[in-house]
Amino acid sequence: MMTGLARAFALALACAAATAATAQDTSTNQVATNTAWSVFEDTDPRECWAVSAPTETVNTRDGRVVAVRRGDILLMTFFRPAAEVQGQITFTGGYPFANGSTVNMKIGDDEFELFTEGEWAWPATTEDDAKILAAMKRGIDAVLTARSTRGTQTKDTFSLLGYTAAVEEAEKRCQ
Repeated sequence: MMTGLARAFALALACAAATAATAQDTSTNQVATNTAWSVFEDTDPRECWAVSAPTETVNTRDGRVVAVRRGDILLMTFFRPAAEVQGQITFTGGYPFANGSTVNMKIGDDEFELFTEGEWAWPATTEDDAKILAAMKRGIDAVLTARSTRGTQTKDTFSLLGYTAAVEEAEKRCQ
């Protein structure tokens, strides 16, 4: 479980991620596109991130596929030198996650747990970030499964094609 300080830091990062989602919508800060992944850079505060939308989304309730309205669904990796953030994995499912729930992230045979708050999810530690980042670099796709406050089960699949190039570009821009 995360400490109060870690939660506060993660929440601040989630706010930065909201900025990322906005930047992706307007494309004003986009500096590169690497297949399924794009790279964005901002200067105030200095931050760079690789981001992608899912290639497939399945929403179910009571075992049946349902149509639901969701906001932006994004998987991101952040670099923010002033905050000493190097490779922070962040996910937003486009809806509020169920209270106390976690997001399961599966990359090949590797599985990871992301903790949630509101519409945002992230790993508990920087060590977990590093493990996920390494798995994403060698993986084909990442599948994130979560539950909304309304009880909808979501399964979002993200292609990892171009991820390594995108994350390396984001990191280089924010050294």
